Amino acid sequence: MNTNKTQLFNIGFDEFAQWLKSKSQAKYRANQVYQLAIKGYEFDDMQTLPKALRQMLSENFIAQAAPIYDVYKSQIDETEKFLYKLSDGNIIEGVLMKYHYGYTLCISTQVGCKMGCTFCASTLNGCERNLTAAEMFGQVISANKHIGDKGNVGHIVLMGSGEALDNYDNTIAFLKLVHNENLLNIGYRNISISTCGLVPAIYRFMEEDIPATLSISLHAPNDEIRMQTMPIAKVYLMDSLMDAARAYVKKTGRRVIFEYAAIDGVNCSGQHAIELADRLKNLQCHVNLIPLNKVEERQLNPPSNNNINAFMDKLKSLGVSVTKRRSMGNDIEGACGQLRNKKLLLEKEK
Repeated sequence: MNTNKTQLFNIGFDEFAQWLKSKSQAKYRANQVYQLAIKGYEFDDMQTLPKALRQMLSENFIAQAAPIYDVYKSQIDETEKFLYKLSDGNIIEGVLMKYHYGYTLCISTQVGCKMGCTFCASTLNGCERNLTAAEMFGQVISANKHIGDKGNVGHIVLMGSGEALDNYDNTIAFLKLVHNENLLNIGYRNISISTCGLVPAIYRFMEEDIPATLSISLHAPNDEIRMQTMPIAKVYLMDSLMDAARAYVKKTGRRVIFEYAAIDGVNCSGQHAIELADRLKNLQCHVNLIPLNKVEERQLNPPSNNNINAFMDKLKSLGVSVTKRRSMGNDIEGACGQLRNKKLLLEKEK
């Protein structure tokens, strides 16, 4: 990363205003720069600023921390996959989804991931580094610029590459940036944070007074299966994870979402449904059932439609709130990590 320049949104507004003051710039310039930056302008394009100030800003700051590098458009729905190129050359990805209520953006929180889940493409090359708050924020700014006059991102899910709560401080700083009424003003209730189950971080997060939706990647009805697919399960057993989920509901008054990737022959039989329903008994929650996105490097497959529907129906009959998530962008390798890995492989072959 270029250590000679500071990412604009990694410093507070007051600190930036003070820096401008030290350079004999008018007080209003700070807000002027911020408002242009959140619209996706680079400093050189901020023509309402004096040329000398544009040059000074360019020499000291990075306005757009995550510019879009490539766009892949689905031919089967309105999903778009972005590759963003960071200032150090690293590539991350995001997914823009169009729903009847507007645009939802799935963002990355790390370059790669170190959690090692056996069904996920993001973790194949490990974790390069954490993203800064500005780089997470920059993904949203770039998406809004891409959307243009058709609208803005109104919902955000932190479910791209990386474990959000493993990058805790930057994730919290990002949430406060997008929620800031003077910036993007996105409501916390329109933001979902996904975690593979870092129990201490869940307890820490519930004390932040940030009423975002907590999505826990569960993917199994018991410890034995979860340990086979998710290394983190060997550190935090399901009993402790369920205790944390119940504490989160009690503290925040918000239900917890459990993400459940259905894997053929692994976790979606009738007996698995019975175990899962028993595990979730008396917990204010919802199960988001996801047909597995097949990853070439992993020897795992999604179940048939009949099997996953039978699993869902069994859960419903046992009183579990459950829906099957509609797969989006399948033709553009929309699952997290897939497109980035393909791009990295192509770069190596050059």
